[in-house]
Amino acid sequence: MEISEEKGPLEDYTQDGTVDLQGRPVLRSKTGRWKACSFLVGYELFERMAYYGISTNLVVYLTNKLHQGTVESSNNISNWGGSVWLMPLAGAYIADSYLGRYLTFVIASCIYLIGMCLLTLSVSLPSLRPPECDEGVAFQNCPKASPLQKGVFFLALYIIVLGTGGTKPNISTMGADQFDDFDPKEKSYKFSFFNWWYFSILIGVLFSTTFLVYIQDNIGWTLGYGLPTIGLAFSILVFLLGTPYYRHKLPQGSPMTRMLQVFVAALRKWNVRVPKDTNELHELSMEEYACNARNRIPHTSFFSFLDKAAIKTGQNSPWMLCTVTQTEETKQMTKLIPISIVTIIPSTLGMHIFTLFVKQGMTLDKRVGDHFNISPGSLVSFTILFTLIWIPMYDRIFVPFIRHYTKNPRGITILQRIGIGLVLYIIILVIACLIERKRLKVARENNLLGMHDTIPLSIFILLPQFALSGIGDNFVEIAKMEFFYDQAPESMKSLGTACATASYGLGGFLSTFFLSAVADITQRHGGRGWILDNVNVSHLDYYYAFIAVISILNFICFLVVAKYFVYNDVKYTRPALETNTTSSPDSGTSQPDAKY
Repeated sequence: MEISEEKGPLEDYTQDGTVDLQGRPVLRSKTGRWKACSFLVGYELFERMAYYGISTNLVVYLTNKLHQGTVESSNNISNWGGSVWLMPLAGAYIADSYLGRYLTFVIASCIYLIGMCLLTLSVSLPSLRPPECDEGVAFQNCPKASPLQKGVFFLALYIIVLGTGGTKPNISTMGADQFDDFDPKEKSYKFSFFNWWYFSILIGVLFSTTFLVYIQDNIGWTLGYGLPTIGLAFSILVFLLGTPYYRHKLPQGSPMTRMLQVFVAALRKWNVRVPKDTNELHELSMEEYACNARNRIPHTSFFSFLDKAAIKTGQNSPWMLCTVTQTEETKQMTKLIPISIVTIIPSTLGMHIFTLFVKQGMTLDKRVGDHFNISPGSLVSFTILFTLIWIPMYDRIFVPFIRHYTKNPRGITILQRIGIGLVLYIIILVIACLIERKRLKVARENNLLGMHDTIPLSIFILLPQFALSGIGDNFVEIAKMEFFYDQAPESMKSLGTACATASYGLGGFLSTFFLSAVADITQRHGGRGWILDNVNVSHLDYYYAFIAVISILNFICFLVVAKYFVYNDVKYTRPALETNTTSSPDSGTSQPDAKY
């Protein structure tokens, strides 16, 4: 990569390969860092307000307006949520392979806005929703939405899925790209970036789970969905205003193809021995990498069977011979798969357990004083509040204190942080089970077993599980975002970030399976069933206990995977920018859970 004629000392240019939109090297003093991130954070704040303005109270709209039952509405939300979090895999592929993060993001944002406009239209026009259910009419006899009405509503929701597929994996990745890993000061900023990124997201979420939910429940869905749509349009404008300050990383071809080439080449040479001297493996010169604005990765010893892809046999086809760097990139992405799998189960908590929490809240006393009723959907705001409180405490108190003993820049390793969060999620399910048993006991004692009966318990009895969820999210969700970005190779950062969201998506579909299977099995042979439209005669306590047991087994699997996980401990080389070639103390091998 050549330095442009623009004035400025060589050392003032970023050394991580970032460029401007025209592909020219950028000056560190004029681009990136928190100045650029302020526009990205501004976008994310308003976009999260828009997204959660829709998703938080979606169960209420599906139940009260489209007249869907507990299982149907919960499954629709889980399937939609799963799609929202899986689609980023496609968006990351497009960004890393062809369009780059910026252009992919802009196009996807326009699609996202179209979906929001159509959704607002669908809740505004009387012809696009079924008639209201008359008072006293049994829920199962309420008029159902027509195929056209459901079609327009869910078409809008899935257009939003397409839009978020291009925005989710690229916005946080772009944010992290604004800090140069080759500059010690900027690298230290990146350690805190994901904490404060998540903090800013929650400001928007808090607004949507309080103000917007209140508008939807008490004023109307047209304004309740219209405001998030306007907010999304404003967020796109904020993002575009920051364009002159962004640092960009060029797309470097299909990551899927490069990884597949390594596996194919290794399999085709499965009976060839890897040379003891790894310098005999195929690799390009540092100058060739520098000309293509890429980093060269030293050889590591884990997943050594993939090294066969770099053995020279006289055939130079990319499906027969790969470079050491290409092989190492494949190793780094492959080792993320087990972590992604063991974080799927916790994602079911956010997908449908919270939906059931809201369902419980709809049966409780929602009065706050004499003149105000709290919406069940607004209970999520307590999760947000506790997360907002805990993030600065974690970053400013917990990390410096623990760092004094562990000597780890992050205080504890990323996987240790995730593990603590998984334990908290298990505790949440146990608390939810106990509280639900209490709610059902009061319902039986007062003979309040009707679907619309209000149990004489304050809705704030659900507060502990919502509040503890906020602390758990600080450990799991922020750490997941940081982990998959940090451990993915430089040329596949968007794909790495998408792996974090993919566990959410798979968790959504898994929650649909759990919910449907449990509801069906427990109603066989004349059983009353654990999950019914009438939660006052359901047994959600049994269901929470069941998910808790599954979560415990998953945590054991996580401990095994984490114990054998090997963190990246490689310093990339960029000779054209006068950086030194260095590697880990053991000549390039990565270290187990120690440094990062």
